[in-house]
Amino acid sequence: MIQAFGLTSNPRKELPPAVDDVSFEAYAGHVTALLGAPGAGKTTVLRLMLELQPGRGVTHFRGRPLHRIGHPSREVGVLLGEVPGHPARTVRGHLRMLCAAVGVPVRRADEVLEVVGLVSLREERLGTLSRGMDRRLGLACALLADPHTLVLDEPARGLSAGENRWLHGMLRAYAARGGTVLSTTDDPKEAARLADRVVTLERGRVVADQPAADFSRTRLRPRVAVRTPHAARLSALLAKEARTARRSVEVAQEGGNRISVYGSTCADVGEIAFRNGVVVHQLADETGDMGPGAGAPHTEQPSAPSGEPSSAATPTSAAAPSSAAAPSSVVEPPPAVETSSDPLPSAAEHPAGSRAGGGCPPPDSSVGLPPHISVRPAPRPLRPVRYEIRRVTGVGTGFLVGAVVLAVSVLTAVLLARTGHTPQPRLLAAWPRELPLPPAALGAGLLGALASGDEFRHPALAADRGSVPRRLGLLTAKLLVASATALVLAVLTIGCDAEVLYLLYGRELVEVPGDWFPLGVSWLGLVIGCAWTGVLAAGIFRSTTAGLAAVVAVPLLVVPLVRKAVSGPSVRTAAGLPLRLREMFPLQWPFGGERYLEGALRVFAQPVGGALTLSLAVLLCAYLLTSLRNRAR
Repeated sequence: MIQAFGLTSNPRKELPPAVDDVSFEAYAGHVTALLGAPGAGKTTVLRLMLELQPGRGVTHFRGRPLHRIGHPSREVGVLLGEVPGHPARTVRGHLRMLCAAVGVPVRRADEVLEVVGLVSLREERLGTLSRGMDRRLGLACALLADPHTLVLDEPARGLSAGENRWLHGMLRAYAARGGTVLSTTDDPKEAARLADRVVTLERGRVVADQPAADFSRTRLRPRVAVRTPHAARLSALLAKEARTARRSVEVAQEGGNRISVYGSTCADVGEIAFRNGVVVHQLADETGDMGPGAGAPHTEQPSAPSGEPSSAATPTSAAAPSSAAAPSSVVEPPPAVETSSDPLPSAAEHPAGSRAGGGCPPPDSSVGLPPHISVRPAPRPLRPVRYEIRRVTGVGTGFLVGAVVLAVSVLTAVLLARTGHTPQPRLLAAWPRELPLPPAALGAGLLGALASGDEFRHPALAADRGSVPRRLGLLTAKLLVASATALVLAVLTIGCDAEVLYLLYGRELVEVPGDWFPLGVSWLGLVIGCAWTGVLAAGIFRSTTAGLAAVVAVPLLVVPLVRKAVSGPSVRTAAGLPLRLREMFPLQWPFGGERYLEGALRVFAQPVGGALTLSLAVLLCAYLLTSLRNRAR
């Protein structure tokens, strides 16, 4: 159940707020439609409900606001706009990544793909999907965690008539299972067909909140669509007959040779035309809307083909004073909507040659909703790590960056060896003195920046919260995966450079130096530290470019400052540190552990190591502060 109380958006300069004091309820087991013309405030209401936009008011989902729910995606399934995913990711890969994020079995992705009819398109890229298929994928994302509530913003937009029937059957079946469905639309006839209850918005305010049957009776009314070459004459005859019979009949000129007659029937109009010798090319019953309160006018196509488009209805003549609605004896509610017992359209596969814009599933076959799932909480770091691994491996950006880094490193190492006068450690790392960082460190920083920057550019996790969740579990997963990626990149760089140098110049340039341990620790620490700097900086500044800029700023700005502070005059020095460490630990460490500790401390004592450590500490504190600030909000 959804309970919205006093939703009001922030005022806009000299304009009134887009939404003003909107309150309504959406009950479990029912489909509720939020109806309004474009600009009435429907999307703003949903964003206020989901806490995506600042304003006043509160919304309870089964008695709790969204920020009090530990896992919002398991309580509320959201479809707002297009699917926020990387365009190069496959449909199946995107859903599997979200499975890891919400902690459901990976087979759930295949289940919802079958239900929404995207099985044949599971290997398609998100960027190639048509509008209709994108809406289906958005519904699949909303159903993934088996939520109790669905909040959908115009889910039928861009769908064909057959796909509309499929969507209506899907939502009705979901509500029949006890779920709560809230959907927006600007078509009053669609609201009457789909919903159990209709909440009508006009200029940001609720003007009606009524059951679908009452909505059909009071906000919709039947009309007769007539097409004749003598439209003006027939309009005058109908008005004259209405005055004579003292009946409430309204005739509206639709443009050209078309008119709409309210308060009459096809039989009466046809009889009047026959008696007066008026040729009629079309005569059909339709259901029209009552005006702006019920949304933008939509004219249903009559049974006979029409050659001219219809325009907004403009009354031309009337007999007796007509009321705002037709008499109750004339009004008939629209056909009953599909119930949950009706078979749902099939999710059958598209033809083998069809692309993303293929047709909808056949309406005569059936498939059920995805089965319920039992969510078993996994250890905290496990789900985010799985999510991050699927996010990294789902697109080829990381592999491309790694290949470019290895190629540039090998080329740089060969050029440095050819020119000479380069120390062996820098030669193996392909690090010329003219560059602030080696290619491997820059590549690791770029991959780290992409880990956080892509979350803001393609916010797959933000459908229900608006911003990337700043949880320590997700940050830890990104740091772990970035560390593993940087470690692999660092080892491959040294290995590839050494192999190529050995093939070209012999064994002399690839001999293992005596101080290999501190050099190796320094190298790995530099590459992993750059990756961490990219992750934290991109997460703070919400940009991949800012993350990479922070990585480059460490050697260009922070290192000179640290070197100046370390080399400045001081009264005391830190001489004799290894001896004092042995005094603190009188027992000998196994396998010469004190030697490794001493080497690690020497790495941190270097200007680059100290600057990188200082930068990481500052970025981590800034990240935690922004997380606490967002949580407080």
